[in-house]
Amino acid sequence: MTLPGEAPPGEDLLVVDGLTVRFGGLTALHDVHLSVDAGTVVGVIGPNGAGKTTLFNVVCGFVRPQAGRVLWRGRPLVRHRPEQLARLGIVRTLQGLGLFPGLTVLENVVAGAGRHARTGLVPALAGAGRSARDEAELAARARETLGELGIADLAGRLPGVLPYGVRKRVALARALVAEPDLLLLDEPASGLSAAELAELSTLILSLRRRMAVVLVEHHMDLVMQVCDRVVVLNFGEVIAAGTPARIQADPRVAEAYLGDPAEEVSGA
Repeated sequence: MTLPGEAPPGEDLLVVDGLTVRFGGLTALHDVHLSVDAGTVVGVIGPNGAGKTTLFNVVCGFVRPQAGRVLWRGRPLVRHRPEQLARLGIVRTLQGLGLFPGLTVLENVVAGAGRHARTGLVPALAGAGRSARDEAELAARARETLGELGIADLAGRLPGVLPYGVRKRVALARALVAEPDLLLLDEPASGLSAAELAELSTLILSLRRRMAVVLVEHHMDLVMQVCDRVVVLNFGEVIAAGTPARIQADPRVAEAYLGDPAEEVSGA
């Protein structure tokens, strides 16, 4: 049984089919295939320069591939632009957070709720005319999301005065308030403490009831704990794909990380 707001399990939301991307003489991605089912968490890992960010940038419309295609709910994404993603049901977090320093925590999160604004985000933020009800509804959504992440009491603060780990939660709240069908997490564990990592792991596992998640991450312990499937990129090519247990046992993955399999793949 599928509850309200849940995606049917097993439904292909995102399919990356034979992507090839070149920048001049450099091949960043070569014939990359990836599929993401509803209700699953997929990890994308690999050494620096493996093509992980390029893959995200193609999905988000920042980069156009020379070959291959991206399918969203079975339909090709053609000439889509980053600002269209939220209305499609796709949201991405950024490594650099991208918070607005002059806006409060609450206002930053409201900025991510534009998908639900009936009168447009700018009028809603300004509280102008017919958008007053919209403004209240978006603020309520934002406060609820902040509460889920345990930072509702910081709604009136500016991001710049908050610890880095808390700012990461604000950026995540801004993504979650859009209630996406697919959440693209770009290195969410960077800079977090051990306690914050444990909380992030619990949160990601809980999200699969509401959305699919694609996780680009260097922290292997987190990847192995939360992912249903893992795809390994090296020099722009998929060298392994499968369950976390299969990836941990694959000697090609250990070789790609240039270390001992027991150390590099486990994150020890």
